[in-house]
Amino acid sequence: MNPQPATATEPSEPGVEPPAPACVMSFNATDPSGATGTAGDVATIAAMGAHALPVVTSIIMRDTADTFDHHAIDPDVIAEQARTILEDVTLAGWKVGFLGSADGVAAVAEILSDYTDLPLVSYMPNLAWLEEDQLQPYLEAFRELILPATEVLVGNHKTLQDFLLPDWESERPPSARELAVAAGEHGTRYVLVTGIMLPAKATAAATESYIDNVLASPMGALTGEKFERFDAGFTGAGDTLSASLAALLAAGSELQAAVGEALSFLDQSLDAGFRPGMGNIVPDRFFWALPGPEDGEDADGGSFGGPDGAGGAGGLGGAEGFEDGQGNKGTPRRVH
Repeated sequence: MNPQPATATEPSEPGVEPPAPACVMSFNATDPSGATGTAGDVATIAAMGAHALPVVTSIIMRDTADTFDHHAIDPDVIAEQARTILEDVTLAGWKVGFLGSADGVAAVAEILSDYTDLPLVSYMPNLAWLEEDQLQPYLEAFRELILPATEVLVGNHKTLQDFLLPDWESERPPSARELAVAAGEHGTRYVLVTGIMLPAKATAAATESYIDNVLASPMGALTGEKFERFDAGFTGAGDTLSASLAALLAAGSELQAAVGEALSFLDQSLDAGFRPGMGNIVPDRFFWALPGPEDGEDADGGSFGGPDGAGGAGGLGGAEGFEDGQGNKGTPRRVH
């Protein structure tokens, strides 16, 4: 999928409308910072050339640095939002983010069960800010009701470890395949694990640290991208990656190619990111719409005018591998 503005085409016959783009329903929370949740999903899906159908599951109180509280939407209201538009629009795919409560999870799962032939990308964010009496019922409901319908589960390495393997006791962190096995026990076909820390490499100039981002099934790793790690404070990276992947799969892209393109899209969204407040950097999902460099000048990171030219500036090595962190950005860091 090419994240460039759709250009109007002349209909073959007078009065015939061009086909609509792939429509992706996103279940997620609202976020007044515009970085995560439905705001991030709508921007990302649109940037990928698809059309977002956002369903609000919770109202989040946060800024660009931290999440403070939320108010879950009534499950019946969640269902009514979705059912109303589903009676009108033909859907091509799903993206699930934060669903607000265990009851919200159940409401969404019931809707998903009526459309089992559509690809579902589920994102598990870091929910450490939730109170324990809300967190554990939510995670258990997500395991039991969302994972069985999920094609690809996306999340940070540590977050997925805590979610899928809470009793992991080894000093060695679980591999992407081991996380995929755990997810597969609940019915999930693939996991896209971000922020896997790799051993540091000492060079004459400095010590270089790398992170890996791996798509895996219970049979093993399938594809991925490795990046040099650097400190950077981003908010909204995980929603951006999962929403772009959902849009690509909805448009019919093959999974491994879609993962590569989604990682490349996120990479450049982060590299072009901006700091709207005093907190973290927000991905610029429309980086490809900015004016190009003047003749004779090099673009600062990547050759996208949309992910046709999948070149890579280095946002993906940011702190915590797509979770909120701290630092700087800007130079090419893609390793393979």
